[in-house]
Amino acid sequence: MITQLKNRTLIRLSGKDVQPFLQGQFSNDINALEEGVVQINAYCQHQGKIIALVWVMKKSDDFYVSLPSDLADVVTKRLSMFKMMSDVVITDVSDEITQLGLLEGDRQGLSPFKLNAQQSIALVSDVSGINFSNGEVWEQACIANEVPEVFLVTSEKFVPQMLNLDIDEVGVSFTKGCYPGQEVVARLHYLGKSKRRMRAFECNEKVAVGDALIVTGSTSTKASGMVVRCVKLDSKSLCLATVEVAYEDDEITLNNVQLTRIHND
Repeated sequence: MITQLKNRTLIRLSGKDVQPFLQGQFSNDINALEEGVVQINAYCQHQGKIIALVWVMKKSDDFYVSLPSDLADVVTKRLSMFKMMSDVVITDVSDEITQLGLLEGDRQGLSPFKLNAQQSIALVSDVSGINFSNGEVWEQACIANEVPEVFLVTSEKFVPQMLNLDIDEVGVSFTKGCYPGQEVVARLHYLGKSKRRMRAFECNEKVAVGDALIVTGSTSTKASGMVVRCVKLDSKSLCLATVEVAYEDDEITLNNVQLTRIHND
């Protein structure tokens, strides 16, 4: 199945300084990125909170950064501010290149970048002749594969550990060197286990990104968690949400509706 990812912006970064520039901005090891692979990166502010999650792809000497469109201006302005005198050209190519989400083996002659075992991303200039499935299928796969997302409403709400980006260093490298927020993220990592993690849930009502999770027994002064991404299917809603680990299997409600945890781990 192939889905057109209409709500994502694609930015191309080029120039002789582009690789070291991105290495100093994003949380993952850009120097280790190979062609044909999607690398998940957190773009953090100085306190370690994630401004945006970006998918980085490499093609020849250029890098392509995919992210939700509602954060495109924020990220583009920040990248432009930090590049200063570096030889880096930042171009929004969303009108030239269409982003497609591919599930499993359905490639229809495309050359995708692998996101995980079931999902890939293709960048194409012509979509004629491609049979598209609906966006809910892609979102359901993202939730099943626990692919996090950050939107404008949740920007600067999470540190990487809350979204499980530190597990197997899927979105954070602890050996690559400095980037904005690196000291805070590394300190949290070496201090021990994160108190909040991302988990998958389902319920019978519609939910929205940014909705708060409530656990009756929690002593936290904040909500016990927050919806990260979600999709409404015919009979139920699926979501990824952060939750206090100590209460992840307790009775959890969202908008006064009980959530049921989906055990993928």
